[in-house]
Amino acid sequence: MSVRSILAPNPGPLTLTGTRSYVVGGRGGAAAIVDPGPEIESHLARLAHAVRDADRVAILLTHDHADHVAGAENLAHRVGAEVLGPGGDHQIHDGQTFTTGAGDLVAVSTPGHSRRHFCFHLPSEARVFVGDLLLGEGDTTWVGEYRRAIADYLDSLDRVAALEARTLHPAHGPDIQPPAEAVARFRDHRLSRIAMVRRALAEGHVKPDAITRRVYGQLAPEVHHMAVSNVEAILDYLSDAE
Repeated sequence: MSVRSILAPNPGPLTLTGTRSYVVGGRGGAAAIVDPGPEIESHLARLAHAVRDADRVAILLTHDHADHVAGAENLAHRVGAEVLGPGGDHQIHDGQTFTTGAGDLVAVSTPGHSRRHFCFHLPSEARVFVGDLLLGEGDTTWVGEYRRAIADYLDSLDRVAALEARTLHPAHGPDIQPPAEAVARFRDHRLSRIAMVRRALAEGHVKPDAITRRVYGQLAPEVHHMAVSNVEAILDYLSDAE
């Protein structure tokens, strides 16, 4: 197989069944590991074993959240790899290519979920590794880390849609097929949240916490603060649009 998915044992409300790390290529050629995930010994051992026959390895990071990068340094030491991308030893840029035995991986800048977020496009097989830009379940991901996150996120969805991939590989949840429908679903959800915040403002709600309760209802404490940050990002988006 040119692409292998290895699931970390870190399930939770935000990680779904866990973080999916992807091994691209290898077995006598170059390999890339996309998002090594958490620093869990059993997971890192499986990843190291998966690239044991590769002649060289690169570790690529979609973004710097801990459930994607915490195991990177440990794994890099085990397999003799460089860590490239947000939170890594070396930064990367839009359009940069990385050689693997399955073909070149192309970095695609897709901010929104985080300020520096990259997807990795494998044109030879029409695959895109999308990190947390989209999830394999549902119709939303967290977008609230910084100002302009909403505008960036909508632009990033357009960038991924334009790649016309056959398969999207998210870091959480199963593969996404067909991609065009999923991208449209995530876009529609985000636009519907923007519309709901507009209505809450029109009703006289002003404070982000009050708007959050109006838009999302009652939420568990572990996700309430993330919903508030989503609302704050939408308020920034609406302010910029005025």
